[in-house]
Amino acid sequence: MEKGLLSFVLHAHLPYVRHPEHNYFLEENWLYEAITETYLPLIHMFEGFERDGVPCRMTMTLSPSLLCMLQDSLLQDRYVRHINKLIELAEKEAERTRTQPEFQETARHYLEDFILARDTFCRRYQCDITRAFRHFQDAGLLEIITCGATHGYLPLLSHSERAVSAQIETAVKHYESVLGRRPQGIWLPECGYYPGVDRLLKKNGIRFFMTDTHGILHASPRPKYGVFAPLYCPSGVAAFGRDVESSKQVWSAIEGYPGDFDYREYYRDIGFDLDYDYVRPYIAADGLRINTGIKYYRITGSDHKEPYSRGRALEKAASHAANFMFNRQKQAEHLHEFMGRKPLIVSPYDAELYGHWWYEGPQFLNYLVRKIAYDQDTLRLITPLDYLTQYPLNQVATPSLSSWGWKGYSETWLSGANHWIYRHLHKAGLRMTELANRYQSQNGFSERALNQAARELFLAQSSDWAFILQTGTMVPYAIKRTKEHLLNFTRLYEDLQANRLDEGWLHQLEEKDKIFPNADYRVFKDPA
Repeated sequence: MEKGLLSFVLHAHLPYVRHPEHNYFLEENWLYEAITETYLPLIHMFEGFERDGVPCRMTMTLSPSLLCMLQDSLLQDRYVRHINKLIELAEKEAERTRTQPEFQETARHYLEDFILARDTFCRRYQCDITRAFRHFQDAGLLEIITCGATHGYLPLLSHSERAVSAQIETAVKHYESVLGRRPQGIWLPECGYYPGVDRLLKKNGIRFFMTDTHGILHASPRPKYGVFAPLYCPSGVAAFGRDVESSKQVWSAIEGYPGDFDYREYYRDIGFDLDYDYVRPYIAADGLRINTGIKYYRITGSDHKEPYSRGRALEKAASHAANFMFNRQKQAEHLHEFMGRKPLIVSPYDAELYGHWWYEGPQFLNYLVRKIAYDQDTLRLITPLDYLTQYPLNQVATPSLSSWGWKGYSETWLSGANHWIYRHLHKAGLRMTELANRYQSQNGFSERALNQAARELFLAQSSDWAFILQTGTMVPYAIKRTKEHLLNFTRLYEDLQANRLDEGWLHQLEEKDKIFPNADYRVFKDPA
């Protein structure tokens, strides 16, 4: 007998990284690695569900910046170059490990996997994998939700309501242009909620959003069912809160499945392990050793790493999927008795955890969905939108200001390492509204400059730069991106005011910072 509902939510997002001015740019690998290790394996999983008639209802964010990169012809071509080099390296590895049986099977696995990735990307989806995700949504397997236009952290942009509204409105319009319908839900960037942002969501047709656990638990009035049922904000937009128990089983560095000793070790890669001259053609263009994606060891749990066994790892993934399902069944049975109604267990994760960081993650999901479909009758997979359709009556309350990340109240994005960016973002946001109010009916050259000013501001607002500054990884790049976009915006603002626009320079910006082809600066205009 059905006792509970499980909503699995994957948040797929990457910052907009595109550098046509360079033949090779290291940070573009973030996208290529995610395509190979996360997005294509998820596509293969959904294809299997469709082929086998497996009932599946999952939710996935495709952030606007990610959608733009996935549809960019330059990045598509560069991904093909990237996967071709991986196949070349894997062919060499299959030959090199012929006399090393402990590595040969894994080397052959990589070669087959990379060839399949290229075939899926190039032949089946003509280099545009957004077509695959659109198909799965249209087929009823997947509910795709949106995010802020460039993942701007909304609570810290709320100094200007127009800046927040523009992030949301641009995201909604871009979603519609790519996926052929308007989004019903949104993953608030970094789960960053502040009271009142839901009014802007409602204005743009958004029916629900995701937030972290304490955003719901500290709502006013307190929620009767905790995070196991959504709340309606006073605006009527629903808030879904993260379940701690199911999240901990995957996220926890101590208790989480990905740390199991049988899984592949992320940090042992042949880009660092093998002879430099051998790997030189497959690492960074400047000769810097980097991950290639070919890794031969399992986590093991010590400095001495044992060889990776794909079969053993998949057996463990199946065991963990069964354990996860069992725990959710028991959780649902207990909550059902306690609540007197079916609890909703919301399990949200970064999509890139599955495959990129946790190599066996997509197989875990594949096993889990199939086990839920055929091995039990206590749980049912459901999307947030399905829930609102089936259970339209829910408690009204206002969630508290909250985020996920360190301490849960914005500290990751506002600390001594990154606080300096906000006075500039706030000033630029006010200036963008000033431009939109002043130049309401522009066309031609001036309209191009105004739209590019909006793009530069959006790119500067990305929460990824503040996150990188806080975590201390790739800090020079994050500083450079933040300053460059702000400087570009400021020059456009000043040149528009002085009527001295440089068309050659504007064209260069349009070619380089090409996000949102249909960007419209008027989204920053104050309401009439």
